[in-house]
Amino acid sequence: MKLNIVPPRTGATWVRCGLKAFGMRPLAFVSLFFMFMAGISLVSRLPVVGVVLALMLLPTMTLGLMAAAARTAEPEKPPAGAIFLAAVQAVRQDTRPLMVLGGLYAVGFLIVMGISALIDGGQFARAYLLGGALTREMAEATEFQVALWVTMALYLPLSLAFWHAPALVHWHGVPPAKSLFFSFVACFKNIGALTVFGLVWVGVCLGAGIVLSLVASLLVAMGAMGAGNGAAAVGGAVMIGGALVVAAMFFTSTWFTFRDSFVS
Repeated sequence: MKLNIVPPRTGATWVRCGLKAFGMRPLAFVSLFFMFMAGISLVSRLPVVGVVLALMLLPTMTLGLMAAAARTAEPEKPPAGAIFLAAVQAVRQDTRPLMVLGGLYAVGFLIVMGISALIDGGQFARAYLLGGALTREMAEATEFQVALWVTMALYLPLSLAFWHAPALVHWHGVPPAKSLFFSFVACFKNIGALTVFGLVWVGVCLGAGIVLSLVASLLVAMGAMGAGNGAAAVGGAVMIGGALVVAAMFFTSTWFTFRDSFVS
């Protein structure tokens, strides 16, 4: 395994490759993403340990979608079943190291949340982790805003450490602890490409958000004119469903950031 340094413009290529892979089997990728999210949502509802277990499952979801995306890189267009099978096999093959990675991620994330709680008394952590009520006064409080920015600053290195880690464990057999180090170094060396990757995805999300907002507003207007009492509810469902589809596209594209960052 060797680290590959890529030019910043490669970040845009990663986005295009991800969208192309998603476009090959959109229903398969959306269904796979929804399946993972449903599992995480169900686990998070367990008392006491639910949030921790949900955090532990995130590396598993990342690897599953990356393995599915890798399947599309083959010369022939894969059937939908092959995409599901690739994700399941990858997760089954590396269940133990993925659980170790998940545990490390949960510990790291909770430490970040704990530091933020020292700043604002836990208001941001409760709102983010437990879905606590967020009032305008709370959001405008100086302590809350400081806690938000500190959390973002601390989460960035944590995110870089786990960015390639599941893939390194699966495709290169790197132990979980070492995979975090190699992932962080690879992301740091290719920070230009990852920055472009992130900025392009911000543009994609903004564009998708505008389109979804227009569709939802049209449906709400139709409901107000008596075209259908459920139009407003459908508009809300369109916004939520569209956001989840964009998220599935994003996770699909992460495989290509790994593929070009390491060579055998």
